[in-house]
Amino acid sequence: MWEQIRDNQIRSVLLVTTMGILLLLVGFFIGFYLFGDPVSGIIIAILIWGIMNLVALFQGDSIILGMSGAKKIGPDDHPRLYNVVEEMKIASGLPKMPDIYIMDDPALNAFSTGRDPDHASVAITSGLLDKLNRDELQGVIGHEMGHVANRDIRLMMLASILLGSIVMLAWYATRISFFGGMMGGRRSSSGGGGGIVTIIIVVIGLLLMILAPIMAQLIYFAVSRSREYLADASSAKYTRYPEGLASALEKLENNDTKVRTANKATAPMYISNPFYKGTSAGNDLMATHPPLTERIRILRAMSGASYTDYEASYKAVKNESVIPASALAGASTMALRQASAGAQAGEVNEQIDRARETSDALWRLNNYRSLTCANCGAGMRLPPKYDQPEVKCPHCGYVNQL
Repeated sequence: MWEQIRDNQIRSVLLVTTMGILLLLVGFFIGFYLFGDPVSGIIIAILIWGIMNLVALFQGDSIILGMSGAKKIGPDDHPRLYNVVEEMKIASGLPKMPDIYIMDDPALNAFSTGRDPDHASVAITSGLLDKLNRDELQGVIGHEMGHVANRDIRLMMLASILLGSIVMLAWYATRISFFGGMMGGRRSSSGGGGGIVTIIIVVIGLLLMILAPIMAQLIYFAVSRSREYLADASSAKYTRYPEGLASALEKLENNDTKVRTANKATAPMYISNPFYKGTSAGNDLMATHPPLTERIRILRAMSGASYTDYEASYKAVKNESVIPASALAGASTMALRQASAGAQAGEVNEQIDRARETSDALWRLNNYRSLTCANCGAGMRLPPKYDQPEVKCPHCGYVNQL
């Protein structure tokens, strides 16, 4: 979808420029109020803006993944997840296998990040891995691959880091301004018309410092919501089974566990809002995502798996268009496939196996050692800092030498 990619590139430039202007305005009033020299504040803002842009572009994904507590895995750490990501990488035609991360979190969620398809990462919560069968997991990974292929990841990563910097600067600026005013801030113009002008400028500056992060967040939300529909459409095309993603979103909707490490800057990156639960999310001006119920309805109304099929379903539900014309040109319907056999049978046993596979992966990622009791054969896990020469089996009481 080259129109979508081009649109995201243009939006990235506009987003960086707009947030830069907000940052410069905050810097202007900080300089005027605290130093009596707006130029000083602007210079500081330019330096912060430039540094944050470089950090966002080259280290933004590492920062976001580090904040989420995600740990990178290889093919042997969680074979099912690795295989699904590999399948969706091939289906999406991406040039490089994304790095795969697991977040030790019982919430059901996932996100993708990176500056381009050659430097992309996908992060999945352990709760999602426990609860989703293979078809559902394919749907979620296909959705995240859609974000990567459509170049959404750079836009959202830049927005996340820049929004965070604006919020942080405005937070400190408002507090410095209040305390600076009490301790003798900008008071040089104290009489006549000059004093009134100074007061007006200071009030405008304080209002701007308070409103700047709100304005930046509204811009951020505006560019994030429409991306979810297009990623859903991409998932349906890659998997040829929209019911997989629909079923996964249904499980996300019914799960109230919130992602522990998510924050307001990173929330729009997730496949589902990590804070808000409810069907009216998309109708709220501050919502980061369309309503899950609406996304599920569109997916389940699809008669095929192509972009054309998603566009027809979207129009039936919302009476408007969403897929760019370039993606629809020459496209035809694509037949749906059947659910995989493993997703239909033995759900309880399969869920136990999924939980065991995920817990084993987390033990390994956290450097726990595995030990089998020499007497009863019970399995034990030893923390990485365990330095005793022996360990007592909790099942039979036998003392195992290390």
